[in-house]
Amino acid sequence: MSLTSQDIDRIANLARLELQPEEGQRMLDQINGFFSIVQAMRAVDTSGVQPLPHPIATIQEVALRLRDDLASEPNQREANQQSAPAVERGLFLVPKVIE
Repeated sequence: MSLTSQDIDRIANLARLELQPEEGQRMLDQINGFFSIVQAMRAVDTSGVQPLPHPIATIQEVALRLRDDLASEPNQREANQQSAPAVERGLFLVPKVIE
């Protein structure tokens, strides 16, 4: 995929940018350069390659620092719902807004 100068002009118009011709050409070259890098990356066969949890995992073992998923606050549902105008089975009741 590559863009044309008309594509750059349209994008600049949509972004409300006023580009000089040399700026538009520079943008065209940079964006098309980016697209060529993406095409080269897509051409690489990655079947059978396991995803890495972290980029550094290719050269050393990485232990992810994950904490246990424990509740740190007590359940205060009843106290929080005391000021509600209507509650049913632990849920706030609100007026119907969609018919």
